Amino acid sequence: MAHLLVTGATGFLGEHLCRVLTEQGHTVRGLARSRSGVLEALGVEHVRGDVLSDADLDKALAGVHAVFHLAGAVSRDPDDAQRMMRLHVDGTRNVLERMNVANVRRMVLASTSGTIGVSKDEAILDEHAPYAEEIVAGWPYYASKIYQERLAFEYGQKLGIEVVAVNPSLLLGPGDRRLSSTGDVRKFLKKQIPTVPDGGINFVDARDAALATAAALEHGRAGERYLLGGPNWTMKEFFARLGRVSNVSPPRIKLPASLSLWGATLIEELYRHRGKEPPVDRISVEMSEHFWWIDSRKAETELGFVARDPQLTLVDTVAYLRKGVDTDL
Repeated sequence: MAHLLVTGATGFLGEHLCRVLTEQGHTVRGLARSRSGVLEALGVEHVRGDVLSDADLDKALAGVHAVFHLAGAVSRDPDDAQRMMRLHVDGTRNVLERMNVANVRRMVLASTSGTIGVSKDEAILDEHAPYAEEIVAGWPYYASKIYQERLAFEYGQKLGIEVVAVNPSLLLGPGDRRLSSTGDVRKFLKKQIPTVPDGGINFVDARDAALATAAALEHGRAGERYLLGGPNWTMKEFFARLGRVSNVSPPRIKLPASLSLWGATLIEELYRHRGKEPPVDRISVEMSEHFWWIDSRKAETELGFVARDPQLTLVDTVAYLRKGVDTDL
């Protein structure tokens, strides 16, 4: 069994991954700015700090055999672009540099399917797809993840560090304490989504993604990425299924993409002018008009990835949001 470091251990995927790794018998250390009762109960050693600090990383890397690099931030706010670029790109460079000093030679990087798995039409994309730079240029999270992924592969090779990337689609399921991935489901439950977008969605249970991420340590090929996804549904089908699970009527109004975008932009400007968080934003509307459909057969073959029944994931997501986060839903 190995001694492993998980950066971003207190995040949605991080906590599920730490559970998998400890159940497999590994000794796990988590680098995060705050503590987690979940991780403490699992016996995960906590190192307080972040990936931009050499001293924190040196302490966290002492004696470990490999790194799962999950540290990051999720935001659709353009004002957060610089912060995410610094965390995802500069932070990843820093982790690799300190790994090199500590002679740790393998990293599993948690990226996102959105670096390559997004299109303007109903295409189901696999790992051969090019980076979706033109599409995501105005979406700061995905743009920063493309730069992160590129740097990890190229700089890792230069330093002699094996880098494997896992690229999950939208993470759903229980345990998203920060609502980093399940925020849109929460909006649906609160009836804050007024229209049906034209795009398509893919999601994966965070517990299944964690199992595949753990498997990538041993079975992932250096320099390769692995898409992790579940069903490819239209947004209309996703809302319909989510509505049946939650007993919440889905939106039925369908507007032209240009009109939806105009309305979202107007609402966003009005709310931000008043210093309030808008219920809908321009980038979210733009994203929902695209197709995030992917093919996960490579991960199934090489990592043993299996996606559970998506209906069960929706049931567990709704139950968690209603009981664990917001009892008013």
